[in-house]
Amino acid sequence: MLGRAANGVYWMNRYLERAENTARLIDVGFHLALTRGNKESADEEWKSVLTTTGQVEAYSAAHDDFSGPQVFNYLLRDKDNPGSVLQMVENARTNARVVRTSITNSVWEATNEGWMTLRDLLSRPVRESNLGEVLSTIRRQSMLVRGALEGTMLRNEVFNFARIGTFIERADNTARILDVKYYVLLPSVAWVGSSLDNVQWETLLRSVAGNRAFTWLNPGSMDPKEIARFLILDGQFPRSLVFCYEKIRSNMAGLAKEYGHEVSAHELLRDAGARLHQISIDEIFEGGLHEFLQDVIGKTVEIGNAIAADYRFIE
Repeated sequence: MLGRAANGVYWMNRYLERAENTARLIDVGFHLALTRGNKESADEEWKSVLTTTGQVEAYSAAHDDFSGPQVFNYLLRDKDNPGSVLQMVENARTNARVVRTSITNSVWEATNEGWMTLRDLLSRPVRESNLGEVLSTIRRQSMLVRGALEGTMLRNEVFNFARIGTFIERADNTARILDVKYYVLLPSVAWVGSSLDNVQWETLLRSVAGNRAFTWLNPGSMDPKEIARFLILDGQFPRSLVFCYEKIRSNMAGLAKEYGHEVSAHELLRDAGARLHQISIDEIFEGGLHEFLQDVIGKTVEIGNAIAADYRFIE
């Protein structure tokens, strides 16, 4: 299972998770841009979406402004953008085809069907009028693959590598969006508690599918500090940093049991996970939220690189 097969399953799931996350970011960018009072502010919101995905420099090299349709078509379907959703879904399908004998027919069919559906859907430029339908389809296709994986795969090393890829990508996304969006959304004093203030924070939670879960746990509250605590430290929310790291730890433990030994990534993961479990939201804010999130992003990348090296993934 080591080498090419492990690499294929791992990256197949990373690409699918990244495609879904990009769709969610576009959705939040679109809704926040609608709350802005002028085009300049709306364009800044779209620029922040590109910043979160790490594509602002590549986009700026090809385009002169940050108008909504231009940005979301770049992120969804631009043939010259290797980080577009269409390219990521195609990469996921390519990896799934490489490891087809290691995954079930249901997982392969869901992945292949998702690629064909999105290839046809994104064959033409997306307009604001059908953007919602496109984003919903991307999220739904990703969920179909995840459901097939959960429902049909043996809990063996294939499953463990798949889940590790998913949760490394998810942890990275949650940290990045909170880091970029938190200070952008901090309102002026005059806005605190207003309907605009609540809409902006609710839209941020929507980008990680957490708006309903947060309101269940915090009825009537849109406190920025509580939102940060929820996205970082809540062990029940499947996109929080604590939850993602716990799932990575669990699946890495499965690999250690399967192969009879641990690798360097286990030690890195233990250190990073221990810090997340021991720190409080007050301590995070005292030390600086940005600094904390940048450290988490760096640790997540380091763990991903260590896994690739330890298990001899193919370049």
